Amino acid sequence: MEIKSRNFYNEILTEHNMHPDYKHELENADLRLEGVNPNCGDDIWLELKLDGDVIVDGAYTGDGCAISQASADIMLGLIIGKTREEALGLSDIFTRMIKGEASDEEIDSLEEASALRDIAHMPARVKCAVLGWHTLDELLGLE
Repeated sequence: MEIKSRNFYNEILTEHNMHPDYKHELENADLRLEGVNPNCGDDIWLELKLDGDVIVDGAYTGDGCAISQASADIMLGLIIGKTREEALGLSDIFTRMIKGEASDEEIDSLEEASALRDIAHMPARVKCAVLGWHTLDELLGLE
């Protein structure tokens, strides 16, 4: 089972790094914020477009390791179409998953992002995985 989950993790990361859905600039973004992980040089700009309380589009640009880039791409796929509150709720679950504190049911709600659950066993990579999510928390908390 562990080998299967590790392969799944590698496939998800590789796919989101080689063919990211959301890595581009977003014209007329309503919210934009830079997120930086000084430990390994990850640097992303997260951009969101809102319609009222709903995130209707999102994108990111920047450079960083495979984990930070894939995690940001996966996160955007999960939060577009959600309200601010729903997006912040998913971010909370993701953070608790990384800390080993989320239930299996909660982790299932993260869809592809659940592939990053084993990052908890790689402490040096945790900040990479949560960079996009922490930037999202800051961005949605700005207004």
